[in-house]
Amino acid sequence: MKIKICGMKHPENIKAIQKLQPDLMGFIFYEKSLRCVDQEILQKTNLSIKDISTVGVFVNTSISDVIEIAEKFSFDFIQLHGNETSEYVKKLYDTGLKIIKAFQIKEDFDWKTLQHYAMSVSYFLFDTPTEKYGGSGKKFNWEHLKKYNEKNPFFLSGGITGDDIQEIKNLKMPLLYGIDVNSKFETEPGRKDEEMIKKMINQVRNGSKI
Repeated sequence: MKIKICGMKHPENIKAIQKLQPDLMGFIFYEKSLRCVDQEILQKTNLSIKDISTVGVFVNTSISDVIEIAEKFSFDFIQLHGNETSEYVKKLYDTGLKIIKAFQIKEDFDWKTLQHYAMSVSYFLFDTPTEKYGGSGKKFNWEHLKKYNEKNPFFLSGGITGDDIQEIKNLKMPLLYGIDVNSKFETEPGRKDEEMIKKMINQVRNGSKI
C-alpha cells in the first residue's frame, strides 16, 4: 500500500519528510487552503528525490495555470481536487499529464459519474465531503467503497490516523492503491510531525504498531 503525504509547505519540513521516503508527496496550490505552498519558496527546495513522486494539487484552476505550474516543478502527477468536469480532465490528460482525480464521497454519491473520468486518470482519490475541498480531518463511511466498479486504482483519504492502518489493510480491496494522509499528522497546518509520519510509514510497510 502506497503512502502519500499531502499538504507539504515548509522547506525544512519537506526535507525532513523526504528522508522518511514516503511514496508520494503533495503540494497544494489552492489559495484558500491553509496549506497552500508559496511557489517562490518551493522553487528553492529540492523536490527531485529518488523513489518519491511529487504531486501538484489544484482546485478548479485554469488549465493553462495547471500546465504552467506542472512544468515549472516537473510534477509526476497532477491532483484535481475540485469540481473539474470530465472534459476538463481529458484536456489535461491529452497534454501528457498523469492525473489523480479526487471525489468527495457523500451518502448519495453517484458512482456512475466516475465512468466519464476513468479513461483520463491514473488514479482516483476518495475523500470526505467538505466545502473547503479537503483537509476536514474527518472520515467518510468506507462501506461506500464497496460500490466502486471502475478498474482504476484509488487512494483513500479523509481523517486517516495511525490507528486506522490495520483497519484499512483489512478492507482487502485489490484496487486500494494507497492512503493519502494530511491533517492528522500535523503540528500545525502544513507542518508534518516527523515522528508520527515515521511510525505510520513503518506500520504500513512493516506491520509495526504505533
